[in-house]
Amino acid sequence: MLHLSELLIQHPDLKNFAELELLITEQARLTNARFFRIDVRPSFPDTPENWEDRLEAAFY
Repeated sequence: MLHLSELLIQHPDLKNFAELELLITEQARLTNARFFRIDVRPSFPDTPENWEDRLEAAFY
């Protein structure tokens, strides 16, 4: 299972929401994770209103 909070802690160098989306796609492929837990809201200034849907789409 891939946890959003763990990704954010492990990658403090992320600068924006777009980088987070790319990281999630990359990690989903590398780890073959079957589930994605959205347990925190990303605190980037450019986080969109539909951020949960976009992160789920990046995972799948």
